[in-house]
Amino acid sequence: MTHQVSFPHLGWEFTVNTVAFSIGNYHIYWYGIIIAAGFLLAILYASFSCKKMNIDINRLFDVVIVGLIAGIVCARLYYVVFYPGDKYWTDPIKILQIHDGGLAIYGGLIGAVVFGSITAKLRKLKVPAVLDIASLGFLIGQGVGRWGNFVNQEAFGTATDLPWGMHSDNTALVVEGNVHPCFLYESLLCFLGFVLLHFFTRKLRRYDGQTFLLYTVWYGFCRFFIEGLRTDSLMIPGINLRVSQVLAGVCVIAGVVLLVVFRHRTSLSGCGDPHVMESVGLTDGELPLQTEEGSIPSTIFGDLPQEELREIFGTESQEQEASPSQKEESPEAEEAPAQEETEDQSK
Repeated sequence: MTHQVSFPHLGWEFTVNTVAFSIGNYHIYWYGIIIAAGFLLAILYASFSCKKMNIDINRLFDVVIVGLIAGIVCARLYYVVFYPGDKYWTDPIKILQIHDGGLAIYGGLIGAVVFGSITAKLRKLKVPAVLDIASLGFLIGQGVGRWGNFVNQEAFGTATDLPWGMHSDNTALVVEGNVHPCFLYESLLCFLGFVLLHFFTRKLRRYDGQTFLLYTVWYGFCRFFIEGLRTDSLMIPGINLRVSQVLAGVCVIAGVVLLVVFRHRTSLSGCGDPHVMESVGLTDGELPLQTEEGSIPSTIFGDLPQEELREIFGTESQEQEASPSQKEESPEAEEAPAQEETEDQSK
């Protein structure tokens, strides 16, 4: 399927094909490719940031896998629950037909955060630190993924006379004239939020979880106003309120309250404010400083008992550290060969 898209005031016109390529009768859509690209970019960013954040990358991948699966399932369920009419209740098999569309970003975020956090806890990672790095990944994925809405010509807004107003065959079915390109608004705001929170996390973060709370406020605030412009919002049954707009408002309020409550907290396990890092024994956001010679460094696992830390890190490295001092040759042993050589020369 193709769409004729234009930005009349800018003089731009495009022909957009929703299908990237086909294998026989099976079509590969641009929407899926764009979503996958956003996910991969988020994973790459997280991989390069793990060392700075002091997070075990192997355990983090377990969290990512569970979060991805849970996110897709919950995004679909969110959409189905709030979809108007009885389309899915009269024919439940359609719930499984995700390829026909119908995923809600807030449902995906809720699923990824809840089940990802449970997995992080089971894998003995610090949940707030994992949420910090995940929130930055969310912004990347959302910023890229919204361009899938452009290709499908969906998630657009009401009529507008602004210079960047958009028009297409799809928008004309719902709105007369040009419309707000809501996909573009959200994409740009997500990228801007990523840049701001990236530098905040590296240089100003004072406690694990602070970046996630700021993400909650930033995205909630942006989504609240963007959702008010859209023409395809899911509504709360029996109430003339947009589900995502209400949820966005709740996120903003909750995020602001928690930021105020935790304003004096200083507990980092990775990069952030230099003074806080120094006070908790971190250097350069990468490796904890050892407080005692030969002691096991504090890590993302927190202050676990020594027995558990030995099970995680093993005792072999400690033995290797101790062996040089034990294996140092005594002065007598070093002098013995020299004495024997002198005796040989005298003979």
